[in-house]
Amino acid sequence: MNENKEPDGNPWMKSLLIWLGVVVALILFVSMFDSRARTTAADGIAYSEFLQRVDEGSVKEVAIAPDMVSGKFTNDTSFRAMAPADPTLVSRLSAKGVKFSAQPKDEPSFWMILLYQSLPFLLILGIAFFVLRQMQKGSGSGAMGFGKSKAKMLTEKHGKVTFDDVAGIDEAREELQEIVDFLKDPTKFARLGGKIPKGALLVGSPGTGKTLLARAIAGEANVPFFTISGSDFVEMFVGVGASRVRDMFEQAKKNAPCIVFIDEIDAVGRHRGAGLGNGNDEREQTLNQLLVEMDGFEANEGIIIIAATNRPDVLDPALLRPGRFDRQVVVPRPDIEGREKILAVHMKKLPLAPDVDSRTIARGTPGFSGADLANLANEAALLAARKGKRLVAMQEFEEAKDKVMMGAERKSMVMTEDEKKATAYHEAGHALVSLHVDGCDPLHKVTIIPRGRALGVTWNLPERDRFSMSMKQMKARLALCFGGRIAEQLIYGKDALNTGASNDIQQATDMARSMVMEYGMSEKLGWLRYRDNQDEVFLGHSVARSQTVSEETARLIDSEVRRLIEEAEGAARKVLTDNLHELHRLAEALLEYETLNGEEAKRAIAGEDLGRDEGDKSRPAPLVSGGSSIPKTRRPKGGFGDPSPQGA
Repeated sequence: MNENKEPDGNPWMKSLLIWLGVVVALILFVSMFDSRARTTAADGIAYSEFLQRVDEGSVKEVAIAPDMVSGKFTNDTSFRAMAPADPTLVSRLSAKGVKFSAQPKDEPSFWMILLYQSLPFLLILGIAFFVLRQMQKGSGSGAMGFGKSKAKMLTEKHGKVTFDDVAGIDEAREELQEIVDFLKDPTKFARLGGKIPKGALLVGSPGTGKTLLARAIAGEANVPFFTISGSDFVEMFVGVGASRVRDMFEQAKKNAPCIVFIDEIDAVGRHRGAGLGNGNDEREQTLNQLLVEMDGFEANEGIIIIAATNRPDVLDPALLRPGRFDRQVVVPRPDIEGREKILAVHMKKLPLAPDVDSRTIARGTPGFSGADLANLANEAALLAARKGKRLVAMQEFEEAKDKVMMGAERKSMVMTEDEKKATAYHEAGHALVSLHVDGCDPLHKVTIIPRGRALGVTWNLPERDRFSMSMKQMKARLALCFGGRIAEQLIYGKDALNTGASNDIQQATDMARSMVMEYGMSEKLGWLRYRDNQDEVFLGHSVARSQTVSEETARLIDSEVRRLIEEAEGAARKVLTDNLHELHRLAEALLEYETLNGEEAKRAIAGEDLGRDEGDKSRPAPLVSGGSSIPKTRRPKGGFGDPSPQGA
């Protein structure tokens, strides 16, 4: 790939020459105005001294100017003196026999007058030009060149990426392999009359590898790769974005065949007419120019536009029609096979201990994106380095999963015995409900060690990747929400309730409301989707007023939500009341060991020995089974694992 270079040589030497020119101009300007004063000061004498020398007879000859006299003394030395209007001078010179003559006034030439008057303005303009050029040099545009494209050409020195570096998204790779084949051999498609899609839109959640996939296409095809962000087009001046789009395509034509990658295209490609007022003229003009360049009267052959976005629903329909971004490639979160391949890519750079199994880690991380897995491997390496180890073991990966999802352990946080005991019963209540209510995910881990903003955490995680949830599973999670609050109520009474269950109540309420208003899980309300009156939006052609609910429907929704909450509360209360002795055993085990995994929690409920060493009671046994996972969403406050379905 070729790299764009400045044709003017060394930019440091160029700047030095400009500064030297400015200094020389300043010196010349000052010297021109000060020349007469310096000349007079060099050999000038006072007029009174001149008259005295005339009277003494030591003056040989004199040249009389309107405001100056000059000449030579009898010893042939020159003199000069500023002279006032003196009518007696000629008679005094004649009386002493001095040879004298008259000189006209020294008038500057036309060119000198022009230079005197224009030099200050030229100097000011030159300095302003230089300052503007330096201010805009970093953005890739010269002085007053706001319309120049900010697209950067990616070269091999930045690190060549191929499909071997992209794992876990095989379907997306197959979709884009056709573009690579076209860039390598365009005649293969032209012989049969086929035309390659002009644009490919990569759609996926943050961190799934859209940008990496675009770089891999350029690396495989070995063609120039221009990259730019959607926000780089838009400026405060109307028309600048459209000019930058034109300039970007001009650069691409010179390097065709090539790839132009626009990241976060929703910044410039949003639905036209969706804004309030006329503050979006610049963005809409930029979008219009992009539409014309991609599929207008002038065909841009050999230029492949690849764009990435997390919000395809807000893009303008004209951008997605055939001839422009007519191929949408979904880049999903990887499944277990994909996660294993991604982990293998990132683990190649780490010195691993023999007990590290990428398959086990992959089974324990459903919902993780490629960026999440890269962060997981990096955190494990940092933890091993902090401990002074030479190899990264499975224990570091387990601790890294906990840290990535829930934050670091707050070991410095001091809790009273009463608070610690209340937290133990709260988390034991969550764990016990998950073990007895049919439909709950398997118990992964329960701890009373504060992490992030949570005083304790209970993780219930699915056995495999999940893409939807049944009504039975959602009701089980509703019951799981109230396990902690009901456990505290049974042990301490209603008057001792605290604020620790606020996040549990919020999650339960949101889930029950979604079941009624979005998922059609209420017989009274039917299979309709309802919207709160407060959820009116301004994106689109009109406000969605037809989806708001009446007062009567709102009361029915509230009653159905309350019914689901009360049923879940009753189910959790029955489990804890019938198994109160198990609640005490599990809470006592948590107070002793602080952290238990799922199998240890079951043994503690049964009254069995957990089998830990005396010096390592605070660390749970490592999990080697594949029946655990980590939720995607962090929980800000205490309770249990994320209730939202993975991939829903």
